[in-house]
Amino acid sequence: MAHAAPTAPRQPHRMTGADIRHVSKSALTIPLLTGLVYGVWAAFINRQMGPVDAGNVFYGILCGVVCAACVFALAQFGSRLVRELHAAAWGAFAGIALGYLYSQTNESVLRSAGIGLAVGVATTLAAFYRYHSIED
Repeated sequence: MAHAAPTAPRQPHRMTGADIRHVSKSALTIPLLTGLVYGVWAAFINRQMGPVDAGNVFYGILCGVVCAACVFALAQFGSRLVRELHAAAWGAFAGIALGYLYSQTNESVLRSAGIGLAVGVATTLAAFYRYHSIED
């Protein structure tokens, strides 16, 4: 009856610096694509129908790298959080990211904050539903 023997509970794996260097290519695909789209979108908004210059390109690259780094960090380390905080982290990221992009269009600060808040709440609710419907 070896199959019925009790086993010791498994300890959660803690990610170290060596683990971070060995991230699979598939784990980098979504953050890189998200950063690429966000960077192009930010550069396009910042250009405001003028000519493309080095400042716009640098701004797009900078926004894309920051966005990709945030998505990668949330994807890799967010699962360590409690489900509610994990959902809130995704909601905060989405709300801040889209609120910032909307603020670059020279609209009202209140409108961009409202859009960021609406996107953040919707993303939090969707992530909360997803994390609670998929039980461990």
